[in-house]
Amino acid sequence: MTSPAKLTLAERMQRAMGILACRLPQPILRRLANVPVNTDGEEMAPEIALLMQMTEKADDYSDLDPVRAREVIAAECRTFADRMPPFAIQEELRLPGGLQATRYRAGSASRGLLLFFHGGGFVVHSRADYDSPAKLLALKAGVDVLSVEYRLAPEHPFPAPHDDALTAWDYAVEHAAQWGLDPHRIVVAGDSAGANIAAVLCQQLRGREVQPFLQVLMYPVVDSALTVQRPSHREFADCPALTAKQIKWFSNHYLPAGTDMTDPRVNPLLGNLDGLPPAVVSVAGFDGLRDEALEYAAGLLKNGVPARVLREGGLVHGYIQFTALSRTSRAATERIAAAIAEAVSPDGLASTSGTYRV
Repeated sequence: MTSPAKLTLAERMQRAMGILACRLPQPILRRLANVPVNTDGEEMAPEIALLMQMTEKADDYSDLDPVRAREVIAAECRTFADRMPPFAIQEELRLPGGLQATRYRAGSASRGLLLFFHGGGFVVHSRADYDSPAKLLALKAGVDVLSVEYRLAPEHPFPAPHDDALTAWDYAVEHAAQWGLDPHRIVVAGDSAGANIAAVLCQQLRGREVQPFLQVLMYPVVDSALTVQRPSHREFADCPALTAKQIKWFSNHYLPAGTDMTDPRVNPLLGNLDGLPPAVVSVAGFDGLRDEALEYAAGLLKNGVPARVLREGGLVHGYIQFTALSRTSRAATERIAAAIAEAVSPDGLASTSGTYRV
């Protein structure tokens, strides 16, 4: 089962203290936390600033081996997962090649299918870690979510996740009808590394009879090898949500020696962006990956692809994992879900034609 295990007493106490601290009145939070302002004049949400201060004092998972890092991160996700109501459907599925996935449906009906790939730098996290974010998207967007357990590096380095994504896509297309869903209205989505997988998948599926209806990229990695140092990489190199050191740790485990760093699966920015599905791109104001994500959205628009950018100025990388602690993160995640709901509504993709703003 993918649902997180029950919390220990210590974890319950840690959860209660964390939520209590992050939900203090704004004036108190501002006194407790050093609230930074980025070079674009955006102010970090006070509860996120406090969370970053606490994170900075904790151990760094990039000092660990990947197996131990996964254990530490899974415990954190389990402790601070948002609470969701009971779901009508939560079924474990086995896909070809031994892949596993979970399908979620909140109620009796669904307006579409969201094929979801979790984040974690291609090295950490699992669909269990993302049980709550997947459910929140399913609940608020009114869609089924198929959350995929793709293989992780270093045991399965590049390009294994992209091979798994193609397998998951074919499975989703094949089974959509039996779930009462239209295979021509499948949304592909992911956050961070998962957004990279979603973006690459859309490029790989170009020209097929059945292609994604919409791509939803949350603070995406679109230059995995960091072939270009962008201003946000430098400005937020020490942001505890995702440091430059952690990015290097991920890349070292994911990209084997000799990998072609110009491969569009490594760097989707170098791929052909013409004729891709409409996109919703969410970026965080205090994220080292912000500028590459904005560059990707601009590239889509330049190639005639409708792209809507949701700029969450007060947030950091990975914010969809912070919805139990941060009302700002919860609201941002619900905006993504609303964009998905609008796209799969009877009016179709009218909502993705919003203006692009850097």
